[in-house]
Amino acid sequence: MTIEPQHAAVLRGTVADLLAQKGAAVHAIGAQDTVYEAITRMTQQRVGALLVMDGAQLVGIVSERDYTRRVILEGRASKDTPVSTIMTAPVFSVSPASSLLDCLQLANRHSIRHLPVVQDGAVVGVLSIGDLVRAVVEQQADAIARMRSFIGSDYPN
Repeated sequence: MTIEPQHAAVLRGTVADLLAQKGAAVHAIGAQDTVYEAITRMTQQRVGALLVMDGAQLVGIVSERDYTRRVILEGRASKDTPVSTIMTAPVFSVSPASSLLDCLQLANRHSIRHLPVVQDGAVVGVLSIGDLVRAVVEQQADAIARMRSFIGSDYPN
């Protein structure tokens, strides 16, 4: 699915706008931590992915999808496998100034579900495809409410 330019008005705003609404929580794990620790942390935090960090440096991302494809299906032991073995790297990221439409297109084009937000080399947040879809739905609901209000208002003669 490609988002056509004529539909650009469907999604307004920037990453910074969305992070201001949803918060900038970042859930991360080290590359040498085990996959078991990563899955445990994802479960505790109720997230589908963790950023993989080496200190303050973003080095990858690990998701439930990585776990199923690279541990379960390949017969690895999650308690013995380091995250670095199954993480996705390099990582696509966006800046706070990126448009939400650009984020949605990037996620769609590369079939990714999580976008780290990086500013001046530091991770400042994470957007999920769910965050972007919620923004689309909210903006469409607002547009519909404005149209209904306009249509139902008294038209000056």
